[in-house]
Amino acid sequence: MAAELAPKLGKNVIVENHIGAVGNIGLSTGARAEPDGYTLVVVTNIVLINPSVSRVAYDPLRDFAPIAFLGAAPNVIITRPASGITSIADLSSRARANPGKLNYASPGLGSVSQLAVELLKLRANIDITHIPFNGAAPALQAALAGTTDIASVSIAGLIGFIRSGELKGLAQTGSERWFDLPDVPTMGEAGIPNAVVETSQLFLAPAGTPAPIIRRLAEETEVILQKPDIKAKMLNAGFMVKYEGPEDLHSRMVREIPRWKEIVERAGLNAAAAGK
Repeated sequence: MAAELAPKLGKNVIVENHIGAVGNIGLSTGARAEPDGYTLVVVTNIVLINPSVSRVAYDPLRDFAPIAFLGAAPNVIITRPASGITSIADLSSRARANPGKLNYASPGLGSVSQLAVELLKLRANIDITHIPFNGAAPALQAALAGTTDIASVSIAGLIGFIRSGELKGLAQTGSERWFDLPDVPTMGEAGIPNAVVETSQLFLAPAGTPAPIIRRLAEETEVILQKPDIKAKMLNAGFMVKYEGPEDLHSRMVREIPRWKEIVERAGLNAAAAGK
């Protein structure tokens, strides 16, 4: 997005990665920025989840102006073939026979990838212990090393490991099978209904950014996302492009915040975070 926006806007677009605290550091920085159109935020739907998990220094609806929904990527529940776990049904059977003894890695407490497994636990009525890591890369390494029984991470970077046989995909959490992983079933196909949990990407600005600037950015973004080469690059990175403008993104945010809050509360994650 940065490389494509720069020539359209006639300005350099510099990417600053503010990592840490499951996105909260970057989001707090973005929320406090001047609403002049020169500071923008690209973030996953963690912005809609974090306020339900812990105290944060921003409100997603009050402190950000929606520009565009960019698309989404499924999460994949993976394991090493040596684990002997062959399917979600097999995982569920083992978990019921050994409550709390199986564990799973995720990129962090309250991450979309964690919520995918927490929703699985609720739907299948099983108990699997969460082992949070600081990001997707260490969570993936935990699965590769067998440090945890399974892991849940976004599809980006996984395909090569699954194709090579180093990892086995038990299920992916999108609404349909990923084109490059045709042998990995959806959660619904694996017997877990109503468990679609995707990592989506949102393009935001600080609240108060003038409407003409928001409109210009949204229009340019729509043009960029329609380019075949951009769609191909994003697909290869594990990301399905789907544009929505400011109004539709606002409606999506309003709709999804209570859904994530319900999952967080039912999984007891808000209580766990409060205890820290």
